[in-house]
Amino acid sequence: MKATKGNRLHIGFFGKRNVGKSSIVNKIIGQELSIVSDTKGTTTDVNEKSMELLPIGPVVLMDTAGFDDVGELGELRVEKTKKALLRADIAVVVFDDSSLDEFDKNFLKELKEKNIPTLALLNKTDLGKMSSLDVEYVAGFADGILRVCAKCDDDFTAKFKEALIKILPADFLQETPVLSDIVSKGESAVLVIPIDKEAPKGRLILPQVNVLRDLLDVGAISLVCKENELESALCKMSVPPKIVVTDSQAFKKVAEIVPNDVLLTSFSIIFARLKGDLKTFALGAKKLDEIRDKDNRGGDKILILESCTHHAIEDDIGKVKIPKLIRAYTKKDIAFEHFSGHDFPSDIEQYSLIVHCGACMTNRREILNRINIAQSKNVPISNYGIVIAKCLGILERALKPFE
Repeated sequence: MKATKGNRLHIGFFGKRNVGKSSIVNKIIGQELSIVSDTKGTTTDVNEKSMELLPIGPVVLMDTAGFDDVGELGELRVEKTKKALLRADIAVVVFDDSSLDEFDKNFLKELKEKNIPTLALLNKTDLGKMSSLDVEYVAGFADGILRVCAKCDDDFTAKFKEALIKILPADFLQETPVLSDIVSKGESAVLVIPIDKEAPKGRLILPQVNVLRDLLDVGAISLVCKENELESALCKMSVPPKIVVTDSQAFKKVAEIVPNDVLLTSFSIIFARLKGDLKTFALGAKKLDEIRDKDNRGGDKILILESCTHHAIEDDIGKVKIPKLIRAYTKKDIAFEHFSGHDFPSDIEQYSLIVHCGACMTNRREILNRINIAQSKNVPISNYGIVIAKCLGILERALKPFE
């Protein structure tokens, strides 16, 4: 289902005439939305484009007329620019990387007063450099600064998205529900929680707690059991549950028990949607169908990426279980490398696929940044739960609740 325009993140591009706003918007969307000319005042109205700006999601880009426009018509254009500002969730203020003037300073002050997250984009670095004093002034009002030549920088779009992610409003980052958009008040859900070596003694792991709390908040009925209790639990229910959510490690057994007319997914897939981008992760898993064997030329390598460090047990999911599943699915002798922590490897081009953990111990901003970096390097990226479901042949069913 497509997002309505009102639910999209509105990103407004503002600045004086001829600083490159329209060229920048055209480059981001990959088409000629706005006419570009060296003549000042070419953009006479607010041009809007609704699109999917992955990995951020559904957005509306608004290309506006210069706020320094002149004349009777110019005043009308400036009024439309001001109206667009009222709809902007984020303001991208474009400068030509030269000296600031009163138009620039007054506009930055206005954005600060309106509490609009602001990205200062210092463009046309090939033609000049803004003084350190002016950059310092801009930094005092903007939430982020990006200094580029949009016209000549091939990595501009990736750099722009990375800078944008850093200033996304907190409510946008937390917008995705856990499960309450799938299960309504009065409906039931069964949560399958195995108790194994990785389960913390006396506690539940964070994804399980978050799903349970979300269901309680919405007024849904939750039934919690272990995988060997599931069949008995379902038989005792007079009305089938709306959905069964399982730990990924019990996915195969649970899928064999749960009737096909009951929705099924995993905690990890729920967190893939909550913390990252489900569509990107699902597309990344398709790379498993193209994996090559190791050979004299090196073959394919897969990076298993965890956002936190923990003591690896004998049957660790990232170091043992997932590599074993992938080898069994692909029937290929694949090299695996592992990386843990908040730092992201700088040489990811060497990998054919990145498989990310459920990201329960980090925030969405970090995962979106990692997805953006992977996409900029043309490296597919997926998630533990997605890959496990793919290898077990149940990915389509596991994603069905989120169609």
